[in-house]
Amino acid sequence: MLQQILSDMFIEPELLAELNEEQKQILFFKMREEQIRRWREREAQLEKEEAARVKVKKVSGKTVSWMKGLDEDVWVWVMGEHPEDKPYDQICDEIMAERAALQAQREAEKLRAMKEAELEKRFSGLEQVVLSEQEVQQRRAEEELKTLELEERRKAEEELRRLEQERKQQIYISLKEVKDSKHTREEEDDKEWQNTLQKSKAADMRRRSLAKQTIEDHRRRSVKALERGRVEVMTKAFGSTNLTTPPKPKPRNSSSAISRKGGMRRSVSTSCRDHIIRWFKEEQLPLRAGFQRDQSRIAYWFHGIISREQAEALLNEGEPGDFLVRVSERIFGYVLSYRSSEGIKHLLIDASESCYMLLGDQIRFSSLTELVEYHEVEPLSSSGAEEYLRHACGQKAAAADYTELFI
Repeated sequence: MLQQILSDMFIEPELLAELNEEQKQILFFKMREEQIRRWREREAQLEKEEAARVKVKKVSGKTVSWMKGLDEDVWVWVMGEHPEDKPYDQICDEIMAERAALQAQREAEKLRAMKEAELEKRFSGLEQVVLSEQEVQQRRAEEELKTLELEERRKAEEELRRLEQERKQQIYISLKEVKDSKHTREEEDDKEWQNTLQKSKAADMRRRSLAKQTIEDHRRRSVKALERGRVEVMTKAFGSTNLTTPPKPKPRNSSSAISRKGGMRRSVSTSCRDHIIRWFKEEQLPLRAGFQRDQSRIAYWFHGIISREQAEALLNEGEPGDFLVRVSERIFGYVLSYRSSEGIKHLLIDASESCYMLLGDQIRFSSLTELVEYHEVEPLSSSGAEEYLRHACGQKAAAADYTELFI
């Protein structure tokens, strides 16, 4: 079932609803690893295609030549590395001051030209008046006129300088405010990005830690299982051994269920319960699913098609370690419901390959009884919590809830 989900990169909503948080985390890791593997394969294929493709360069008169350094490599200047490099703030201040000075100078030149024109017009009229007087007073009048003109020009020049300086300061302050506001926004954006990056790194570290712990826990449980000789581990590291071939289930009618290329099958929504009952009778009953090891009677912990709420109602009155195995009401499979110190949890049991294993786990069992007995001595959770199956939760009602599966 897990391989089918990774192949399709899709999981049915009904199947996802049956998973607990730990199994969802494991499934997320597996799907992410599959995405990375596919991406690397695609990148390698694109590189091969790019290398095989012969590119024809167009002849053009335009060329680009790069300045090279002493090492014959492209010369690159990184601001701030040289001891004589100015700080970024100082460079910005100098640029802003230069821009303010140029703009103030241009405005002063325009104002100076206007003043010159006004003075020329003003003193030209006085000169005509002076020329009409007696020659005796001409020289004295000319000297007074020149003195008055120079004084006016001096005052006008001082006024222009003062206005130019004030305008330069105003322009500089305006540019400084724009720069400071932009710098403040950049700092806020950078701070927000740093916070997001820290949260992402922390979440990634938690995921990596959980994945590593899951792998180590699986390896430890696999070794213990092999030492006990009670289960068969289907991994490449240990190889495969010949098991007693279980009886083949009866062929199924294709119209009764939807199959996703051999993975976990989901029943048709119109008569889901009928299809699950038919699946159990045709495929699971020949495998003696739900029976004790000696197959003399149905196991005390086995329940029929009951809902999550019904299972929780049976386990609510118990204590940590109480458990039951029920037939899922949504998919062709089973659910292990157990009570832990944190509350009631539900783990999906994959039964799609004539064997039984918890979704996301790699240890395969030939029967439900072996799975239950194994986790009576080995913890269920891969997160480090010591959660074992202690006490089986049997039938509470007068009529057994699995009657419809065996009649």
